[in-house]
Amino acid sequence: MSEALLEIRRARPLLGTLVQIRAAGGGPHRRVQAAVDAAFARIEQLHALLSYHDPASELSQLNRGSARRARQVDAHTYRVLAAALDFAELSDGAFDPCVGDELERWGCLPRHGRARTIRASWRDVALLGSRRVRFRRRLRLDLGGIAKGYAVDLALEALREAGIDEACVNAGGDLRVTGARAQRITLRHPRAPATAGHTLLIRDGAIATSAAYASRRRVGARELSQLLDPRTRRPYLGRRSVSVRARDCMSADALTKVVLFAPTAVAERALCACEAQAYIQR
Repeated sequence: MSEALLEIRRARPLLGTLVQIRAAGGGPHRRVQAAVDAAFARIEQLHALLSYHDPASELSQLNRGSARRARQVDAHTYRVLAAALDFAELSDGAFDPCVGDELERWGCLPRHGRARTIRASWRDVALLGSRRVRFRRRLRLDLGGIAKGYAVDLALEALREAGIDEACVNAGGDLRVTGARAQRITLRHPRAPATAGHTLLIRDGAIATSAAYASRRRVGARELSQLLDPRTRRPYLGRRSVSVRARDCMSADALTKVVLFAPTAVAERALCACEAQAYIQR
């Protein structure tokens, strides 16, 4: 008879959302708990590097100083930024991490300092050797559209390294699962987020969702959401949700914005390149 798996569920507020980890493995309780702790530690590390809200984070330091000189960054920061620029190129700019200035003006992100920025794009970010980054003009880099997925991947990697047999890491709806069994994932209904929408079975894969219901709000006479179309600099206020299923959560996270904003042919090209599928709920 095979040994019964011990399951642990934990949740912590990180990355601007509630991160939930479910892990099941054989052996003593402390081994599974140590694996979960290691997974959360990796998420906390990325949170400290890429938080827009923390003025001491590496991302905030980049936004303050790299318009004038190149700066060496952590390997995780460099990897996420390189992936963001790849998705920007793949989508013809429908995904663009250089929109922090607009989100600051809307009050969706905190304003750190009063330095004047110029409307910039992903083409104004230079990745140099030895993990150095430089901006060609003043801009505000926001990696919130991809970093959460990368953090989920890091956490799942830690669980696998610890020998966990089955796991699910869920960061506010961006999630990845591993294990022999397919796991049932229920998407939220875009018009009634508290109710269930479409249901999928996922085995060793990831899914991420973007929808306006998560951040829609009214500021004076204007309605806003934190989903911004980089091409028009306008907020997305539509009633549909876009979920993308991919092998890794970082790709799924970024591709939701590509599907949301890119022309159909461009979105299909990006999905094909990443061997991903999109689910649109209206």
